[in-house]
Amino acid sequence: MSEDRGWHSATGRAFGGPGKYIQRAGEIARLADHLAPLGSRLFLLVDGFVLDAIGPAIRGPLEAAGLAVTVERFGGECCTEEIERIAALVKAAGAGVVVGIGGGKTADTAKTAAVANGARIAIVPTIASTDAPCSAVAVRYSREGVYQESISLPRNPDVVVVDSALIAKAPVRFLVAGIGDALSTWFEARSNLESRSNNYIRPGLPAPEAGVAIARACHEVLMRDALAAKIACERGALTPAVEAIIEANTLLSGLGFENCGVSAAHGIHDGLTVLDETHGFFHGEKVAFGVLCLLMLEGRPLAEIEATARFCRSVGLPTTLADLKLAQATPADIERVAEAALRPGSATWRVAVPLSVAIVRDAILALDAFTSGLDRAAKA
Repeated sequence: MSEDRGWHSATGRAFGGPGKYIQRAGEIARLADHLAPLGSRLFLLVDGFVLDAIGPAIRGPLEAAGLAVTVERFGGECCTEEIERIAALVKAAGAGVVVGIGGGKTADTAKTAAVANGARIAIVPTIASTDAPCSAVAVRYSREGVYQESISLPRNPDVVVVDSALIAKAPVRFLVAGIGDALSTWFEARSNLESRSNNYIRPGLPAPEAGVAIARACHEVLMRDALAAKIACERGALTPAVEAIIEANTLLSGLGFENCGVSAAHGIHDGLTVLDETHGFFHGEKVAFGVLCLLMLEGRPLAEIEATARFCRSVGLPTTLADLKLAQATPADIERVAEAALRPGSATWRVAVPLSVAIVRDAILALDAFTSGLDRAAKA
């Protein structure tokens, strides 16, 4: 065992994940096969655009299988008001299974409402934009989209069903955002190993070797297949690269972050939400920028930062403040981001370097200066 793993043997380890993960083209038509074993009364929380596009195609086969189905349109934000609204509707419906169909905020709201009612949890992502579907973590925002807290739930989803053909036809920006979220998996796992931080499975226990291996594998798949997957999805095509990236974005990243922990890439993402200009960007887009800031904060070699920035550029992820509509942001604005990124309990505290508001602010500003220089050099 290498020196940086020696502490594991003294403190133990913990691993967790969803009960089952199924990924296959056309799988949304087979939902009854996966949901019937969980219970006969279903509550479906569905993203609005999904409900409008394929709502009847989802509901029909479930009812044909003899399942009682209640369908509700997701309100758009995983906030306290929406969580409480959905939890009350689940209770009123007497549902024993809550099914979240859509994006990450739909999944988090469904998971939280299910736990509040003691119901089973099924997640059906229709985009591969985050690693939320597999985890026992839910992120709560304000109604305006400002990060509030990460909620640790007592259990993971019972089943995650991924229709890869459906995801391949979604706008490519969703897949790219998922690549940005997944990009953080290995870098943040490394942060947690170096700071000897615990994972999210059981209090007081760190990452298992399985979690570390999955985080590494996630990174390897991204480096190998991300660009090819993006090109294919721009044409709505489903290829082996797309299948691999869907798995990396959803399963490998979900298992990796939960079993190894997140750090400043997500902490800086959370901080960025205090600036209104960033609210039009997806979670994974802001996390990708946070990854670059994390590398600068940790003092990683510029060659590693440059290689990561060039990867982000190749698939269309932001690498500068200007990419996040923050070209006019002042040092005081970035200090607000740093303050929010260092709020008590923030994942930023999981890095193994000294931290202060000034240190985080300057890391963000230095990263922007470096990546902006790369952009200017590329255009020269």
